[in-house]
Amino acid sequence: MTQPLGVILAGGLATRMGGGDKGRLQVGGESLLARVVGRIAPQVAGLALNANGDPQRFDDLGLPVIADTIDGFAGPLAGVLAGLDWAAEQGASSIVTVAADTPFFPQDLAERLLAAAEGQRYPLVLATTPRTSEEALKSGGGRRVNRHPTFGLWPVELREDLRGALQNGLRKVVLWTDQHGGREALFEAEPFDPFFNVNTPEDLARAEALLK
Repeated sequence: MTQPLGVILAGGLATRMGGGDKGRLQVGGESLLARVVGRIAPQVAGLALNANGDPQRFDDLGLPVIADTIDGFAGPLAGVLAGLDWAAEQGASSIVTVAADTPFFPQDLAERLLAAAEGQRYPLVLATTPRTSEEALKSGGGRRVNRHPTFGLWPVELREDLRGALQNGLRKVVLWTDQHGGREALFEAEPFDPFFNVNTPEDLARAEALLK
């Protein structure tokens, strides 16, 4: 499979941080977004940012900015669809998505998602980590892993199917991936979960501590 394009999902509302662009928050003297760009760019053939509103506020990143094509705030799947539409224009067959507020995701993310997709008709894989006893389960009753639905490999071939699902009201990522035989790529969660994301001021303080 050819190397996928990358899409950073930054379309969230950041309500728990008081709104605004959460990716602009600083950790260790560098913005979350800059850290995310630095991690994903070497793993993909090209990179875009999914964000809504005035795209010029991201001019300093030097990335194409793609907005959701589904009206209203439709969640991460709307960003995935926007990324797939952009990738189709580039002639690409797949994308890897990452979240703009997750500064420590694995540096071999794309490679391992692609490995997990081997033999699939449609390369569709979500990142997972083992569930720890202290951690509340993020999705799926009784599952032993936590799925991280903003970190995945997505096939351009299924974009019209995804568009139809979103237009019909689907919002939950795993309902759609399960429907299409989506697989999982398991990543270690020690010494901490690499998909830890910054949602609150306390999370920001924890990210600073993890850097040290």
